Amino acid sequence: MNLNAVFQFFVPKDTKFFPLFESATQHLVLMATTLHEAVNASKSEREAYWKKIEELELELEDIAHKAHLELSRNFITPFDREDIYSLIKSIDNVADNMHGAASRMKLYQVEKITKSIRKLTEINLEACQLIQVGIQQLKDPKNRKAIKDTCKQINKLESKSDMVFDKAVADIFENETDAKNIIKYKEVLSSLEMATDKCKTVSNVMEQISVKHS
Repeated sequence: MNLNAVFQFFVPKDTKFFPLFESATQHLVLMATTLHEAVNASKSEREAYWKKIEELELELEDIAHKAHLELSRNFITPFDREDIYSLIKSIDNVADNMHGAASRMKLYQVEKITKSIRKLTEINLEACQLIQVGIQQLKDPKNRKAIKDTCKQINKLESKSDMVFDKAVADIFENETDAKNIIKYKEVLSSLEMATDKCKTVSNVMEQISVKHS
């Protein structure tokens, strides 16, 4: 048992880091929801969604910054410092890729939203909701089975995302003749698929924390 774990027996319940984790995942789910709604909205309505995603991205960056500041200020943490850093960084990476997908759709003026884009945003939303569940479960890291089951669901979604992405890219190269459109759609799809990959990274960090503290 490391020194930090020993101290956990003698300190009050964490009131600094978990509120930041919870706020980060709330923003993450809201961003995923907004992105999914954006690709299901009409072209004229999307600008408001893009603006909201920009705002959420900035707010998430601020939360990550606060978490890093708390790491520098606090000797006692709910679990290992490197795991706290990895957790907040991996959550931020999910947001970065969803924001990247939204930015590309806006910048490239992607008008036709394909079924694959809609499906990938749906998968990302499900994965982000599970991350939010996993963060709540980490409050009791000894409940390893629940965390493991949640992480398993996220990993299945990541595999599903890979299949949707591969088929979508194959369809683009088979049916699209405009090189510009091929580049546009492939970059959007890549950002969405990478967001799900980063969700898997979050699940790996959560499970690692659970194993260390179970």
